Amino acid sequence: CWVERLSLLFCSDHGVLGNSAFSAAHTEDVGTSLYFVNDSIQQVTFSSTVGVVIPCPAAGSPSAVLRWYLATGDDIYDVPHIRHVHANGTLQLYPFSPSAFNSFIHDNDYFCTAENSAGKIRSPNIRVKAVFREPYTVRVEDQRSMRGNVAVFKCLIPSSVQEYVSVVSWEKDTVSIIPENRFFITSYGGLYISDVQKEDALSTYRCITKHKYSGETRQSNGARLSVSDPAESIPTMLDSFQSREVRAGRLVELPCIASGYPNPAIRWLKDGRPLPADGRWAKRITGLSIADLRVEDSGTYICEVTNTFGSAEVTGTLTVIDPLRVTLTPKKLKTGIGSTVILSCALSGSPEYVIRWYRNTDLVVVDDFISIRGISNETLLITAAQKSHSGAYQCFATRKSQTAQDFSIIMLEDGTPRIVSSFSEKVVNPGEQFSLMCAAKGAPPPTVTWALDDEPIPRDNGHRTNQYTMSDGTTVSHMNVTSPQIKDGGVYRCTARNSVGSAEYQARINVRGPPSIRAMKNITAVAGRDTFINCRVIGYPYYSIKWYKDSLLLPDNHRQVVFENGTLKLMDVQKGMDEGEYLCSVLIQPQLSISQSVHVTVKVPPLIQPFEFPPASIGQLLYIPCVVSSGDMPIHITWRKDGHVILSGSGVTIESKEFMSSLQISSVSLKHNGNYTCIASNAAATVSRERQLIVRVPPRFVVQPNNQDGIYGKAGVLNCSVDGYPPPKVMWKHAKGSGNPQQYHPIPLTGRIQILPNSSLLIRHVLEEDIGYYLCQASNGVGTDISKSMFLTVKIPAMITSHPNTTIAIKGQSKELNCTARGERPIIIRWEKGDTVIDPDRNMRYAIATKDNGDEVISTLKLKPADRGDSVFFSCHAINSYGEDRGLIQLTVQEPPDPPELEIREVKARSMNLRWTQRFDGNSIITGFDIEYKNKSDSWDFKQSTRNISPTINQANIVDLHPASVYSIRMYSFNKIGRSEPSKELTISTEEAAPDGPPMDVTLQPMTSQSIQVTWKAPKKELQNGVIRGYQIGYRENSPGSNGQYSIVEMKATGDSEVYTLDNLKKFAQYGVVVQAFNRAGTGPSSSEINATTLEDVPSQPPENVRAISITSDVAVISWSEPPRSTLNGVLKGYRVIFWSLYMDGEWGEMQNITTTRERVELRGMEKFTNYSVQVLAYTQAGDGVRSSVLYIQTKEDIPGPPAGIKAVPSSASSVVVSWLPPAKPNGIIRKYTIFCSSPGSGQPVRAPSEYETSPDQLFYRIAHLNRGQQYMLWVAAVTSAGRGNISEKCISVWLPCNSVGEPVPAIKWTKDRYLTVDGHRLIQANGTLVLRSVKAEDSGYYTCTATNTWGFDTIIINLLVQVPPDQPRLTVSKTSASSITLAWIPGDNGGSSIRGFVLQYSVDNSEEWKDVFISSSERSFKLESLKCGTWYKVKLAAKNSVGAGRISEIIEAKTHGREPSFSKDQHLFTHINSTHARLNLQGWSSGGCPITAIVLEYRPKGNWGWQSLRTNSSGEVFLTELREATWYELRMKACNSAGCGNESTQFATLDYDGSTIPPIKSAQGEGDDVKKLFTIACPIILATLGVALLFIIRKKRKEKRLKRLRGERVSWAQTSRPCYGKSSELQLLPTGDDKATIPVTDTEFSQAVNPQSFCTGVSLHHPALIQNTGPLIDMSDIRPGTNPVSRKSVKSAHSTRNRYSSQWTLTKCQASTPARTLTSDWRTVGSQHGITVTESDSYSASLSQDTDKGRNSMVSTESASSTYEELARAYEHAKLEEQLQHAKFEITECFISDSSSDQMTTGTTDNADSMTSMSTPSEPGICRFTASPPKPQDSERGKSVAVPIPHRASKSKLSQIRCRGRARCFLQSDGRGELLPDVSSCCTPVPDVASCVTPLLHISFQMCTRNSWPHLF
Repeated sequence: CWVERLSLLFCSDHGVLGNSAFSAAHTEDVGTSLYFVNDSIQQVTFSSTVGVVIPCPAAGSPSAVLRWYLATGDDIYDVPHIRHVHANGTLQLYPFSPSAFNSFIHDNDYFCTAENSAGKIRSPNIRVKAVFREPYTVRVEDQRSMRGNVAVFKCLIPSSVQEYVSVVSWEKDTVSIIPENRFFITSYGGLYISDVQKEDALSTYRCITKHKYSGETRQSNGARLSVSDPAESIPTMLDSFQSREVRAGRLVELPCIASGYPNPAIRWLKDGRPLPADGRWAKRITGLSIADLRVEDSGTYICEVTNTFGSAEVTGTLTVIDPLRVTLTPKKLKTGIGSTVILSCALSGSPEYVIRWYRNTDLVVVDDFISIRGISNETLLITAAQKSHSGAYQCFATRKSQTAQDFSIIMLEDGTPRIVSSFSEKVVNPGEQFSLMCAAKGAPPPTVTWALDDEPIPRDNGHRTNQYTMSDGTTVSHMNVTSPQIKDGGVYRCTARNSVGSAEYQARINVRGPPSIRAMKNITAVAGRDTFINCRVIGYPYYSIKWYKDSLLLPDNHRQVVFENGTLKLMDVQKGMDEGEYLCSVLIQPQLSISQSVHVTVKVPPLIQPFEFPPASIGQLLYIPCVVSSGDMPIHITWRKDGHVILSGSGVTIESKEFMSSLQISSVSLKHNGNYTCIASNAAATVSRERQLIVRVPPRFVVQPNNQDGIYGKAGVLNCSVDGYPPPKVMWKHAKGSGNPQQYHPIPLTGRIQILPNSSLLIRHVLEEDIGYYLCQASNGVGTDISKSMFLTVKIPAMITSHPNTTIAIKGQSKELNCTARGERPIIIRWEKGDTVIDPDRNMRYAIATKDNGDEVISTLKLKPADRGDSVFFSCHAINSYGEDRGLIQLTVQEPPDPPELEIREVKARSMNLRWTQRFDGNSIITGFDIEYKNKSDSWDFKQSTRNISPTINQANIVDLHPASVYSIRMYSFNKIGRSEPSKELTISTEEAAPDGPPMDVTLQPMTSQSIQVTWKAPKKELQNGVIRGYQIGYRENSPGSNGQYSIVEMKATGDSEVYTLDNLKKFAQYGVVVQAFNRAGTGPSSSEINATTLEDVPSQPPENVRAISITSDVAVISWSEPPRSTLNGVLKGYRVIFWSLYMDGEWGEMQNITTTRERVELRGMEKFTNYSVQVLAYTQAGDGVRSSVLYIQTKEDIPGPPAGIKAVPSSASSVVVSWLPPAKPNGIIRKYTIFCSSPGSGQPVRAPSEYETSPDQLFYRIAHLNRGQQYMLWVAAVTSAGRGNISEKCISVWLPCNSVGEPVPAIKWTKDRYLTVDGHRLIQANGTLVLRSVKAEDSGYYTCTATNTWGFDTIIINLLVQVPPDQPRLTVSKTSASSITLAWIPGDNGGSSIRGFVLQYSVDNSEEWKDVFISSSERSFKLESLKCGTWYKVKLAAKNSVGAGRISEIIEAKTHGREPSFSKDQHLFTHINSTHARLNLQGWSSGGCPITAIVLEYRPKGNWGWQSLRTNSSGEVFLTELREATWYELRMKACNSAGCGNESTQFATLDYDGSTIPPIKSAQGEGDDVKKLFTIACPIILATLGVALLFIIRKKRKEKRLKRLRGERVSWAQTSRPCYGKSSELQLLPTGDDKATIPVTDTEFSQAVNPQSFCTGVSLHHPALIQNTGPLIDMSDIRPGTNPVSRKSVKSAHSTRNRYSSQWTLTKCQASTPARTLTSDWRTVGSQHGITVTESDSYSASLSQDTDKGRNSMVSTESASSTYEELARAYEHAKLEEQLQHAKFEITECFISDSSSDQMTTGTTDNADSMTSMSTPSEPGICRFTASPPKPQDSERGKSVAVPIPHRASKSKLSQIRCRGRARCFLQSDGRGELLPDVSSCCTPVPDVASCVTPLLHISFQMCTRNSWPHLF
């Protein structure tokens, strides 16, 4: 362990030993005053150049005195600048030179003690050892190994320093080895290299060591590894183990490794058996590792290594030892003198220990009181403990170098018992149980006995005692008397006794009964002491107790006391006065007493007269008498000396007489000194008197001082021994100098100088100032003082006083080393190099010169010249007769370094990595390196260089090289001496390079809410640096909270332009994307990061914490909190609250919704006392999110509504039965009904109506006692807890009244639709009232009542409305995506009752499993989500009102985005083909927007029938294996996704066995086959060309014919505002019939602003199919063309109903920088007015592609629309100003047209103008779409007006009107076949203006006037 100077850190070579008493003492008793801070310090090793500080491990509280001792018990002393004990008890050893080494100081065992009032404890011995700085070298030997074997390098450390030096690391070519992969470093410093390879021989290996105490590091020489090819051999052990002793709990490695080929197997055995299954055992390449060692792991271990050629084994013993632990009990004991003390020392750990006992740091000696027992002396027994036995006892256990201890504090005190608690006097009745308690303390705890009237109490059933000792040592005793009698009364006494003494207490207990006195025994009293006499009275009560002596009433003097309980006390008893008869008289009645007498005898103890010993001298006679002056005879007298009986023969004679004894000494000597005691005893007592005899002897010398020599630094003893009595006091004095002593001075006694017990003077460390005269002087007050002088000469041993520790020499130059010594002459100085003595006669390079310089000798060693081998330790040795000393000089010979060994680690296209190993650094720090390189063909004059490379670097990269070039490289190293020679020249060639440029034109296009399309172009050709193999697309989320890490996808290159779609992204999140190209050499730079945000989506979670509270009967408050931000998937626009009522019959009320931006809404106007279901959703721009769970709430009760269906029927002449139905709105629980009856009474005053009540279950009531024939008005009211409700209708009857007057009386006739049948359903009463029963829907209508008489007639009309279920809604599709379909609808007729909700049903095409979705009545659109990609779905919708569900809408079909996979022809399918294998690249399969689920490959040799199949889910590479050589194969592939499957077929040929290709298979038809193929290809082309030309001619003829026909007819002019030609011309299309609309489109609206390649903005025109006045019209964006959605396939049944679509025309204007906008024109019939509604939409418009499915996706939805003509008109005028369409060319892109008489839906496109010829005249409108693009230059002068086609309803009128705001107005009429013909009655005048109006219309590429197809354009 390394201990810094003045540090408080310590290390122990043996770990933590023993138990510290610190914790135990402080937890057991706060007052404990001794403890150990750390008793585990048992060895301290330190460097002589640093020193050490050791704090005392022991301490105390309050502060203890700390002292240090040597293990021998000697006090240590301060040695100046060598050793010092600080005031706080810290021991410090200072740094010292080797010449100052003293084994007593620097290599010895110490211990420390702590002493205070509690005792004294000592620490375990601490071994303190100083370590010198010694020269040493470490070596590593070269090793051999076979490739694939293990190599073992060991660091060889000299044994002299092996204990202090350890391996800290290994280096491989100057680079530290990190233990991993094949390199392992063992715990003992070995280096293992597993799986040796050839390249391991290219490196050198060094070990680095560090001295634990000096901190010096050493680097070994470089060792090489010789690697040979494997050769069969038997195992050879490379590393093994022997016997080891290891502490438990640690980890041990048992090395066992061997070489051999084949590689040997290793097997481990323990005690001859396989290793146990234990996770602590691990077999590693370094050997066997055992963790957490246990004692049972001890044993003999065998490592067997075996291969096929032999075996070897190694055997060793492992001993696991447990650390010793000592526990001494009790920890603290406080007991009394004379008690027995037992200390038990419990040990744990390994056996074979030795126990030693200490008391106050002194070894315990067995005597009469102390004994040590037990097998291992683990028990200490102290009997009859005395006060001197108090103190600290320690138990030390030692095993080899382990020591453990524990201590206990024993405190002995006067333990005489004392009564601490007692009982008091009491009176009890006979049989009344009582208990007496007596508590006493003492040490040891006393025993309590009981007595009654001085007699022991017998133990029987009536008298029971128990006794116990409490935790504080108190003994408690109880006397229980269960059934006391009169005899149990008296004086009870408790006596506490122990080995020290006794104490007692007494009190009277009276038991009621006749008094009497027990017989009393005579008493013996001792004169001079107190005596008690008890009157043994029993019974109670009594009047008094009196004592008499000689008839005198006591007390009669001051020494007598009579207590109330009758006890007589005699104090200081006198024989003559107190001896005699005593009478106890008890008055039991006023005139009656009883008495009893007792005799007291007084005995007198001996009394010794004082005596003294006179002063005595040796040889005198001595007579001492001991006389007893009083006492009862007989008296026995004895003598003792120092407590022991005086034996005969000791020179002492004793003579005894009757009352005297004398002590006679005939010749006094020193042995007679001591304490003498005279002891006299008789029957009364024993007394003694002690005196001391002192024999005085004058001092004399036993050993006289003589002149002595002392050696500097060593210990010296100046002998002087005296005796005398009293013991003489010896004083040493010193006179400095070698002349005659002038004056002696007392010597201060320090730790260095002490007087030994024999009076000699000890100088522990002789110094030069100690020279001089010393005087030994003794005195004891007897006689004259004596003294004797002597002279001390100090001899100086040879000492090195000056030498350099380190020095430097330059190789080739001379160097001198000087060494200075002093000491007693003669001094010999010897030089050594390492361990070899230098002899200049044998080695001429060395010369030694010695000269005197005063009292010093200087020796010089000269090196001529210095060589590399002189870099070692030189030592100069100084020797004389008194000692020797050594000085170490480390010489370092410096020179220029050796050249580094250079190697090439890696070569790249433009750089190479160099690595070098610096061998010998010239004993000077390397300051830098230079690298030079050049083209191989150039000379070194044209070199390039890298200079001043840091010396800490051992590798470098040379950059800016040219690819595919050859270079020569060399290297130099530098130190401060100079530059090395150049290294060996190396030659390298560079490789190809990776791309230098990033991909270009990277763009991002968000596709959906979870996908972004990335497009880019390849890097520039000059930067590609090879063939681009593929690309890496890195993308990361740039939203807050993202980790910023890129996710990487890789794709293979397909061409110069690439497209990739990133899927599964987060919704509405910003992503940054970079693209990198890579080739065979690597990956190029990435493009700059560009950002894009995925599209918004609907929220994926509902609002949280939705709560509903009913406030009143019609008001409720709904509150919620915002959904988690991460689930909004867009910008939160607001919230929608959907709620509907739930009626008792299970029916739902109308769904309602409220939109708000707040998080709380108040619902008003709710139905009273009604259950409501409430849901809340959040919505974004993308639509509505997930609804919350349904929350149920009930509005509060209110007064009920009026009862329904009240009827009154007379049941008799005076009674009426009234019946009713419950209220339609009970608004609560009906408690009762109140019936009111009132008679109008013509002309009579109105009276309060009569009231009747009935239960809520009874819905009729009979009212009696009415007046016959009188008319009564009856009504009913319901009552709830809120009160009485509204009254019912006042019931007379339910009629359609028709009252008439006239004379004669008119006849009444009812009609409906001109006639009315009177039957059981309809009844006309006499008064003309029409009664309708069981009303049906067809009863709705206008009823006419006609009254007729001879004078005329009159009529009234009543409109009756009957409620029925709602009509079917009109359902359309507005938007689709890959996983969703957005639907929109227009409700039908509500059936006379408000719609309460919709039921949407949908299913996958070809499936009849329908799923239901319930939608609020306020919704007009819904988004179906989580649908399959590229899949057709069927959808239908029905509305519900209070009557029930209405008719279901027509089933429509829509398809989600996506198509079946397709294979790109540009992608190479085969990447590699050989004779038996083919590798296919399946990345050419495009997913079509839907993930590919499976790819099936089928292949077969050409001409075979059977196919082999291979299925894969990967679109990467696939291998076809086990193919035939030189064979043509057919291959067909099928890739499937949810949208369908795509097919691809091809053929390929395997190579021949030699790698050559095979010829293609020729056709059997011969040479004419090529001509046939050419003919086959050419014929369709020619036919198609002819067909197109013919079609063009026919169309041109038709157009000319129509123009001619138009020009030849008359034109009917309408209102004219301006000519049709010119810049401001405007065309209006007017649909005739009921649906009239005028759409002005001016030239300014088609103004050309930018080039034709720009973005487009459009105007959409909608036309409704039915009269509908509310809600926006929404077009369909994905309807299958050319077929009815229901009957799309022939297997489906046709339906007679048709889908109802809105008509849409889109005018698209191309504009450079503005986004696309859509304007919608919506025809609506509002009363008799016809208006145009134009709204703005945020949707985009795209042109139709040739793919029909893609074209559907270009339809545009109107996200928002106005509902009034004024708003739409304003929006349209704004659009005109903003869009400015002019000179645009229209192109129809798609039409969907519905026809009720046909099952066909037809699409018209520019690709097929005749595709609509099969259509009949439409009765329902459809949807068409076209674009307006800027005209070509040649079209700029064409007609300035553009006709915008407008749909019309052919079922109304086939005549359309064209209104020109020029000079002509013409009408065109359909001829029924779809041709456009002029009206004969009003045709246009054939003027150019008319042609200019009509011509642009006919330029539309979608021919409107084709035969048999006249769609709703005019």
